[in-house]
Amino acid sequence: MRRTRGRIVDVTDADDLRARVESGARNLSGWHLRGLDLSEHSATLERADVSGATFLGCTFAEGDADRVVGAGGIVLPRLTDTPVDIYRHELYTAPELFDAPRWGDSLDGRTYAWSQEDDPTRRSEASLGMALHDHAIDEALARWREGRHLVGVMGGHQLQRGEPRYADAARLGALLGRDLVVATGGGPGAMEAANLGGRLSGHDDALDAALDRLAHVPSYRPSIDAWAMSALDVCAAHPEAARDSLGIPTWHYGHEPPNVFATAIAKYFRNATREAILLEVCDAGIVFLPGAGGTVQEIFQDACENYYADDGAVAPMVLVGREHWTTQLPAWPLLSALARGRSMEQHVHLVDSLEEAAEVVLS
Repeated sequence: MRRTRGRIVDVTDADDLRARVESGARNLSGWHLRGLDLSEHSATLERADVSGATFLGCTFAEGDADRVVGAGGIVLPRLTDTPVDIYRHELYTAPELFDAPRWGDSLDGRTYAWSQEDDPTRRSEASLGMALHDHAIDEALARWREGRHLVGVMGGHQLQRGEPRYADAARLGALLGRDLVVATGGGPGAMEAANLGGRLSGHDDALDAALDRLAHVPSYRPSIDAWAMSALDVCAAHPEAARDSLGIPTWHYGHEPPNVFATAIAKYFRNATREAILLEVCDAGIVFLPGAGGTVQEIFQDACENYYADDGAVAPMVLVGREHWTTQLPAWPLLSALARGRSMEQHVHLVDSLEEAAEVVLS
């Protein structure tokens, strides 16, 4: 799905706002002013037409917020008891989320703990904060996607490092990453492997070395810290090889940490939102590796989108593993029957090799 975007000006510095207004900018319609301390900038606000402007978590001098609202501006509150910036402008990076030696002390761990808040007096504010944060991530992801074409790789989260199928998922990511940006659900298992391959695409020796190194810590259980540190060490060992790679995880499954190989991480609180966005952004198609309940759900969510899509909007669906998808979990017979006679029919594929899957998408 393509989205049209109007003129949006993001301002994150109060002095920048004052300079813009003094230089002649008066109509702030469509502007997003994020986290500004405007307590000393009443004169700037008086000179500007704030109708249609959105003030996100800003601080005002007494009476100014009411005047902004009265003039047609939108003022969204600053929430102080949140570990994340609910009005953030950019996607996350792995070092930002894993900013402490212990995962429980990191931004990612603290945010998961906060999201589990069950104090009734705080639940309403927390829900508002989560909704505003996820909207900000929507906007940041839309900006990040501009000029990029994304291919999704879906597969089981229980896949462990050192297993042959983990290496296969990484090599698939490497094949796809040469021409496209690899996008995954951002978690462990096949998702981590595909993000790793996408990140190191075109650097086969580096990928082989990374797979060998990661095999020493097969899973995030029992230690998220050891699992994340081994991956961060791989990133540090090959900084020159990093290609764009996207992860879209969720704090809904906060006990499963995000993988660090995605160079950009769009982390959501609402899993339903995250699932829909993940399918939407993969404009170059999706490859489905062998998986279980979550992967089956994603297959038929994507199938529903393609079933009702216009001819030019259908994206390829490639299921890898003929025996898995026809015998173990026979999703293929239903998918192919659903596609019959529809625009999507020529875009659904069942293959056995990674090379076939990459060829279908890249062609």
